[in-house]
Amino acid sequence: MNALCWLACIAAVILMAGCVPFQPQALSPSQTADAFQSRSLTDSGLLGFLSSNGVPSEESIQVWDLRALTLVAFYCNPDLALVRAQWASVRAGERTAAERPNPSVSATPGYDSQIPGALSPWILPITFDLPIETAGKHRDRVAQARSLTESAYWKLIGSIWQTRSRVRDALLTLEIAEQTRSILDHQQIAQDEIVRLMEGQVNAGAAAGFELMQARVARDNTQLARLDSERQYAQARAQIAIVTGLPLGAFKEARFSTNGFESLPLEPPSPEARRQALMNRSDVRSALADFAASQSALQLAIAGQYPDIHLGPGYVWNSGSAGDNEWQLGATLTLPVFNQNRGAIAEAMTKRQEAALNFIAVQAQAIGQIDSALAGYSSALQQAKISLDLSSSLDQRLESVRGMEKAGDVDPLTFASAEVEFSAGALSRLDALAKAQQALGQLEDAVQSPSILSKDVLRNAQSAQFTPIFSK
Repeated sequence: MNALCWLACIAAVILMAGCVPFQPQALSPSQTADAFQSRSLTDSGLLGFLSSNGVPSEESIQVWDLRALTLVAFYCNPDLALVRAQWASVRAGERTAAERPNPSVSATPGYDSQIPGALSPWILPITFDLPIETAGKHRDRVAQARSLTESAYWKLIGSIWQTRSRVRDALLTLEIAEQTRSILDHQQIAQDEIVRLMEGQVNAGAAAGFELMQARVARDNTQLARLDSERQYAQARAQIAIVTGLPLGAFKEARFSTNGFESLPLEPPSPEARRQALMNRSDVRSALADFAASQSALQLAIAGQYPDIHLGPGYVWNSGSAGDNEWQLGATLTLPVFNQNRGAIAEAMTKRQEAALNFIAVQAQAIGQIDSALAGYSSALQQAKISLDLSSSLDQRLESVRGMEKAGDVDPLTFASAEVEFSAGALSRLDALAKAQQALGQLEDAVQSPSILSKDVLRNAQSAQFTPIFSK
C-alpha cells in the first residue's frame, strides 16, 4: 500500500512539472498611449524592417514614397497587428485540435465497519478511464482546424492589401491637395492682377463696377478653394499617420513623394490575370477555406453518431480480506437511445450550405468589382487623355498671349485672363489624373496582382511586429 501511494505521488509531481505557469501581464492605458506617442520613423526595428525589404534607411528618412510608407504601415499599423494576432490565435487552435483526450484516474477509498478490529477496515479502489475516439473524429477535428487557419491566413492577406490601399489613397490625396494648392496660388496671383487692373479701369470710367465685382468674387472663390486644399493636405498627412500607425508628430519633418503620379498603364489586366484574380483573391480563398472547414465540421458531426469507447481498468486493495488484490477491466459505451446526433448533423449541413452560398456570393462580388474597376479605369483613361490635350492647347494659347503681350499686341488684362483660364484647365487636368489614379487603385485592389506586392513583402508583412504593448 505504501509503495502504491509513493508511486502515485511521484507520478503526480512529474505531471505537474510539465504544466505551464500563469504569468500575469499588466495593460496600462496611460503607458500604451505614451508608447504610441513615442513611436518614430527612426525606430531601430522599423529601420531594420525597411532595410530587409530593400529600402535603405538613410534614403527613406529623406523622402517617403508609396513603397516605403506601405512597409511602415506593415510594421506599425495596429489594425494589421490585431489581424496578425487573430491569425496566430487560430493557428494555436490547430494544436488544441490535434491533442488527444487525456486519461483519468480516480480513487474512492471505502470503510467497512463489519471487518473485525484485528484487520484494517479500509478498502482502496483505483479506476482508470482511457478514452478512445472512434469514426475518425480526431482526423476531422484537425482538418477543420487547418481549414480555419487557412481562412484566417487569407483574411490577413486581405488586410495587408487593404492597408496598402489606404496608404496609396492617403498619399494620392496628399499629392492632389499639394498640386491643387500650387495651381490655385498661380491663379490667385493672376486674379489679384485682374482685380487691380479693373479697379483702375473703373476709376477711369472705362469699366463697369459689376465687372469688378465679378472679378472680386472669382478671386475670393479661389482663396476659399486654396484654403480647402490646405485643409485636405493637412487631413491627408493625418491620414498617412493613422494608416501607418504612427503619431502625426513622427512626420513633422518628413517629405513625401508620389513617383509616377502622371504615369498610367494603358493596358488592362489580361484575361488570364483576371481569371487568376477570381481564383486567388484573398477574400475568395478565405471563403473557400471556410467551406472546407464547414465540410470537416459536417464530417465531425456525422462521426458523432458513433460513440467513443472508454476503457476503465481498475484495482482494489482490500486490507480487510488479508490484503486481497482485485483487478478489474471495464468498458463504457454511450448508447444512442435518445438521439443519434441528428440535430448537430442538420446544423452542420445548413452551415455547409451557408458557406457554399457565401463563397458563390464572394466570388460574384469579386467578378463585379473587377469588371467595374476595368470599366472605370478605361473611362478615366479617356478623360485623362482629353484633359491632357486640353491642357496642352491652353498652354500653347498662354504662350501665344504671353508673346503678344510682350509685343504690345494685347493688354495686361487679357494676359492675366489667359493665365486664369490656363489655371482652370490645369485644375481640370489634375482632377482627371486624380480620378484615373483612383480608378487604377480600385483596379489594383480588385485584381491583387503579385507584381504589386511580391511574395517576399507579403511574407515579411505577416511576421512584422512593433514593440511590446505590455507593461513590465
